[in-house]
Amino acid sequence: MTIRWFGKDYHLIALIATLVIAVLGAQLARFLVLPLPWLLGATIAVGGLALAGFRPGGEPLQFPINLRVFFVPIIGVMIGGAFTRELLGAVPQWWPTVLALLIYVPVAHALSYTIYRRIGRYDREIAFFAAAPGGLIEAIALGEEAGADPATLTLLQFSRLLLCIVIVPLAFTLFEGVAVGSAAGVSVGGVDRPPMDIVDALVLTACGVLGYLAFLRIGFPAAIITGPILFSGLAHLAGVTSAQPPAMLIAVTQLVIGATLGVRFATMDRSQALKGLLMALISVASVLVLALMFGLTLYGLVGETAEAVVLSYAPGGVTEMTLIALSLQISVVFVTLHHVARIVITISYVRVAYRLLLRFSGKGRAADDGVE
Repeated sequence: MTIRWFGKDYHLIALIATLVIAVLGAQLARFLVLPLPWLLGATIAVGGLALAGFRPGGEPLQFPINLRVFFVPIIGVMIGGAFTRELLGAVPQWWPTVLALLIYVPVAHALSYTIYRRIGRYDREIAFFAAAPGGLIEAIALGEEAGADPATLTLLQFSRLLLCIVIVPLAFTLFEGVAVGSAAGVSVGGVDRPPMDIVDALVLTACGVLGYLAFLRIGFPAAIITGPILFSGLAHLAGVTSAQPPAMLIAVTQLVIGATLGVRFATMDRSQALKGLLMALISVASVLVLALMFGLTLYGLVGETAEAVVLSYAPGGVTEMTLIALSLQISVVFVTLHHVARIVITISYVRVAYRLLLRFSGKGRAADDGVE
């Protein structure tokens, strides 16, 4: 039996099984007091079983990826609720870490490119665009135009995001020596805000929908979350509302995001997926060490903690990294600003750098440095 959703047929048993696995994974993560249990638990449980080839009802695990469109803006609306005049007053002093991204992005890209090219032995186009530390969709599109295999490129770029949302919060927990953020009972929602009434609900819904559509139309990076962030932030700063989405809705949102991340492994070749995960792990670990070096060097210049700078430089997605910031009680405005800047700088850099690479290597897809 199938059900048609978002223009695609889904096997009902597999769809229900995926949702049940996501919920059970989240509950297990809560029991184990992991950070961001609804997000990490669902991602690891669904992704692990998908990669293992689990096929309920004879079908692979499946979940509508497009469902994210209805939930990710909720995270943006919630982040915008953190905007205060006092917090925004600190923005001018953050310029050193924003400008440092102009150095960080090329170094991080070169580091990952070397790993994918020399250790992973991927061809030049795959290695170059997989190494981009941001802009998953844009990097895949540019890579495909350049002749890179889109399936392999998607695997490596997606693995970067997945590994970041697993490694970063666990690393913070290990570093602190105790459970942090949501694992320690910290709510990701606005527990100190007044209850949301119907007017607040309408305002926040409008912020999410209009913010997404407006930013999508102008082609702004990560429009699905950056648009709602700005619109919600302006609404809160203007005093139109002081409410936040309820905690249960935030939990469901994280569950959906986790399930949509995990099911991407269902259609991947297992051996290639494992190789890609290993290479991405080496790449992400190396770039996180680089982010740590930048964080320890720069945090004193911007009045934030080293943890905040490291999280702002971590090569994860805007949605996932800001969720982690909320969980860890780190300034979400600081983190979001840097991640949006990282994506813009990365895509601009990759476009220019690839043209230069072709120019100085004689163009085409000829072997470079003897590796093919």
